[in-house]
Amino acid sequence: MTTMTETTNAARFREFKMPDVGEGLTEAEILKWFVQPGDTVTDGHVVCEVETAKAAVELPIPFDGVVHELRFGEGTTVDVGQVIIVVDVAPGSGDAAPEPAPASAPVQDEPEPEAPKGRTPVLVGYGVAESSTKRRARKGTETGPPAAAATAIQGEMNGHGTAAVSAVPETRPLAKPPVRKLAKDLGIDLATVSPTGEGGVITREDVHAAATPAPAPEPVRAQPQIPAPAAAEDSPPPAVVASMGARETRIPVKGVRKAIAQAMVGSAFSAPHVTEFVTVDVTRTMKLVAELKEDKEMAGVRVNPLLIIAKALLVAIKRHPEVNAAWDEANQEIVRKHYVNLGIAAATPRGLIVPNIKDAHEQTLPQLAASLGELVSTARDGKTSPAAMAGGTVTITNVGVFGVDTGTPILNPGESAILAVGAIKLQPWVHKGKVKPRQVTTLALSFDHRLVDGELGSKVLADVAAILEQPKRLITWA
Repeated sequence: MTTMTETTNAARFREFKMPDVGEGLTEAEILKWFVQPGDTVTDGHVVCEVETAKAAVELPIPFDGVVHELRFGEGTTVDVGQVIIVVDVAPGSGDAAPEPAPASAPVQDEPEPEAPKGRTPVLVGYGVAESSTKRRARKGTETGPPAAAATAIQGEMNGHGTAAVSAVPETRPLAKPPVRKLAKDLGIDLATVSPTGEGGVITREDVHAAATPAPAPEPVRAQPQIPAPAAAEDSPPPAVVASMGARETRIPVKGVRKAIAQAMVGSAFSAPHVTEFVTVDVTRTMKLVAELKEDKEMAGVRVNPLLIIAKALLVAIKRHPEVNAAWDEANQEIVRKHYVNLGIAAATPRGLIVPNIKDAHEQTLPQLAASLGELVSTARDGKTSPAAMAGGTVTITNVGVFGVDTGTPILNPGESAILAVGAIKLQPWVHKGKVKPRQVTTLALSFDHRLVDGELGSKVLADVAAILEQPKRLITWA
């Protein structure tokens, strides 16, 4: 029977759960709390900043009241749907209060949650905390001689030796469905994979690591804990331990960095990349940039070579729309995009992100300049939203700002092509039959060979180069 006190508590204290601030994200890290217990909040009041796998996002609370409890501290990764803050929406109405959750663990819906024995999730910088993720009990799998033999063979193939047999768990390895599919595609037995995910969960990186033969000796990983005998003979043991301890720093892989790693590995192992290069004289483009800076129609927006390069790529896509497509593996279809969401790779303090300009093909040059400026400014401030990074079709990465001539860029997942722009340098160039100093750069176009044949990719890259060499083609080809 529900008592009056329990009813009062439910009405007085409201819980705010970690929302899905992106598209299908499963967790977020609390970067900073802007409120503390006892603070008054109103509907729309920003209570904390969290970092997802895509961006840093501020969370507003949807009701008024007084903060009663913060369930998690800063630096803690919380699953979507878990309570992060409790608010007293009727302060002063009574002494009833909800039973506070343990500081080190989120509130559990079940009175006696079961946790797999022998697993203590530890993340550097987080401390030890019980996982709030509830999983159904898994049935044990028998490991007889045939299974042990298969495990041994798989371990040898992965370069980990027969020692993997003794490490076979008695229960089914923990892994998400996409990771299990990846392991199946690569021919990897999950029982031979050492998990690095929180709570003993096997990640995509673990599977790829298992698929790559490991070097026979790995002394570096073992030395910080157990100094090798040879090192002890060369120098006193204390000096060796202190020296090795200062030579390495362990940084937990999370947030944007984790997303970058997963995206790049997924793209590199799923899309067959082809990269083509062209070196082009962009002297006329640089003159156009200088002229546009003085044009009153471009007042208030930033004009730079990237603007003209972006417009050149959009014109090339208009001339060759087949390049603007995506590969649908599940349905075995090629999806032609009749719009261009132009991604711009941006280096931020949190790592590389690729926000995109929606419907960039419909924008005029001044509009495109304004969109580029806003995109870059927002990215540098760390305020890029997950929605701004979703739905890209093609991308530009400007490695030239670092003085690099060119590169072989990896496709952003789900996209068909990425254009790398190298540094623009004054170089000797044959112009009108004479060697003259000209502004020259190198372009590199990587594309998904499932979607884009060599001929199509070459035509797109050649068109971009031709426009940069003769910018008037922006008018004649538009």
